[in-house]
Amino acid sequence: MAQTPQQRRANAAYAAREQKKMGAPTDIRESLNNASQKAKQKTEKAPISKGWLYLMLFVVCGGLIFELLRLIFSYF
Repeated sequence: MAQTPQQRRANAAYAAREQKKMGAPTDIRESLNNASQKAKQKTEKAPISKGWLYLMLFVVCGGLIFELLRLIFSYF
């Protein structure tokens, strides 16, 4: 299976980082590893906003709650 351009860029960036480490003293290698770990720790944004999530939750759970209330009050 062929690589996508995004995979190709990621592989090239990884190869460049690893190339910098070759032959470097251990303290430099550790600092390069720490820098790459800090880059990985970036917080990722949720794919859906909280407002849409609450709306979907209300539509799904709210409909269920209203239906249960209708069933309960229909017996009285």
